[in-house]
Amino acid sequence: MTSVLGRETARPITPHSILVAQLQQTLKLAEESNIPVEILDSLRQGVQLAAGLDPYLDDYTTPESSALTALAQKTSKEDWSQRFSDGETVRQLEQEMLSGHLEGQTLKMFVHMTKAKRILEVGMFTGYSALAMAEALPSDGQLIGCEVDSYVAQFAQACFGESPHGNKIVVEVAPALETLHKLAARKESFDLIFIDADKKEYVEYFQTILDSNLLAHDGLICVDNTLLQGQVYLPPEQRTANGEAIAQFNRVVATDPRVEQVLLPIRDGVTLIRRVA
Repeated sequence: MTSVLGRETARPITPHSILVAQLQQTLKLAEESNIPVEILDSLRQGVQLAAGLDPYLDDYTTPESSALTALAQKTSKEDWSQRFSDGETVRQLEQEMLSGHLEGQTLKMFVHMTKAKRILEVGMFTGYSALAMAEALPSDGQLIGCEVDSYVAQFAQACFGESPHGNKIVVEVAPALETLHKLAARKESFDLIFIDADKKEYVEYFQTILDSNLLAHDGLICVDNTLLQGQVYLPPEQRTANGEAIAQFNRVVATDPRVEQVLLPIRDGVTLIRRVA
């Protein structure tokens, strides 16, 4: 097993990892101050309890495939700031946008559980979640990935080429809403839809999917980042524009009589939605 102290992590971007970083900083300040031993011991226990969770979840979740490991490593080594400065990407990207091991295996499990054969991914980045789900598809299954950035789409496709499951993935390079409308016009239908794109367009993605019947009967929608670093439950004045957009999305879903949903505290929040009317 990997020790809590020995594991390298990227910048904290989930509610839990942000909390751990804040607790660790608080403990450091407390150790440098004249704080009673009882308080220090309590803080140390709190840090130990909080910091151990994510490594434990990783250790006791089925390991990722070698292709997913290679994709994650390639993503972390890419100089995304330089790619943006050089005009190769249309927006600033970062390695933390990759969904990662726990979420990837969770999505893969959902594909197995739903017996999905057709998957739509709205927002792909370097393709970790797409490849994880494709690994669970049958040989005749298909995943269509929507990605607005041609550089990152090519990056992902190169990684897919290293996997025996990469041929199940088709990448559509265009704004997500444009692709959704094109698929709807073709009367396409999907068993599972994963949303992880422009947060300010989440409501429109959701409404377009339901209004155009892109979701198959008994299909499942999975939505990423629905806790958005904990901003959704902070006071509105402490939210970024994306934080407010996700808070609004959560309200829209919760009050839509056509669906039932559950928000899971996986990584940065994953909401599962199924249509009931």
